[in-house]
Amino acid sequence: MPRTVTVGLDGSRESRTAAEWAAREARLLGLPLRLLHVWEPVPAPMAQAPLLGAGTQQHWTERIPREAADSVRLRHPGLDVTTEQVSGHPADVLADAAQDSELLVLGSRGLSGIAGFMVGSAGLAVVAHAERPVVLVRAGEQASDEHEKDPAGLPSAATPFRPVVLGLDVEDPDETLIGFAFDAAGRRRTSLRVVHGWNPPPYYAYGLAADLELRGEPVRRESVALTEVLAPWRKKFPDVEVTEESPYGSPGGHLVDASRDASLVVVGRRVRRGRWGARTGPVTHAVLHHAEAPVAVVPHP
Repeated sequence: MPRTVTVGLDGSRESRTAAEWAAREARLLGLPLRLLHVWEPVPAPMAQAPLLGAGTQQHWTERIPREAADSVRLRHPGLDVTTEQVSGHPADVLADAAQDSELLVLGSRGLSGIAGFMVGSAGLAVVAHAERPVVLVRAGEQASDEHEKDPAGLPSAATPFRPVVLGLDVEDPDETLIGFAFDAAGRRRTSLRVVHGWNPPPYYAYGLAADLELRGEPVRRESVALTEVLAPWRKKFPDVEVTEESPYGSPGGHLVDASRDASLVVVGRRVRRGRWGARTGPVTHAVLHHAEAPVAVVPHP
């Protein structure tokens, strides 16, 4: 069975925006699009109420994926679009649906300015448990937001894509994460901006942090490490222009800054099955809540 790009639908504005982004990504990948509507059944006593009867509930749940599919097909003729309805807890159903998907796309409520995303508890739970890449898309995201402005300075979806940004830890680089970012940049025919934020060893905390740039050995070391990690990937993807950045300071903060001129931000999430359960990690958590571009979270060992 071929993989699909799957998007979670709940009828909200943010999920409709996610469906549109997912349709564009499905076209880039050459894959079918699956619109998955997850609904939680109304408890039996409430279902008997006049305004919440079984017929009303069925009509509403059938309407959401049907209207979304019609809208996507209208804007993306020729795209293979299917719909599916599943009853259950949204976080559990969506995490399971990610298993046979190339990627799972979810909507997130957009906030103004630098506030970025408002990621709900279900979205965070899916990101923390899914074992396939999950993309979060802010409500209101437009195709033109991912592209450079035209010569007149106006938004346009006909101009080249903005760079893809990859957040990378050189101490523990993962091939799945790096490969996803290079693939994303390659199919967009854009550059890849790799950001490796770092903090100095503890012994720099006393008296040396202020003139860290002047004592450039740590800076050079981190920069060389990043270059060495990316060297084989540059050979594997010769058509992808790569820029490397190893700034000192908060990795999450640097990635949020970079997201302002990005078409997509790619971060990793280590798959943990220990006693404390799944979690996203502080850098990924910060990016999910504050980035100004769609965010792809790639799980890896």
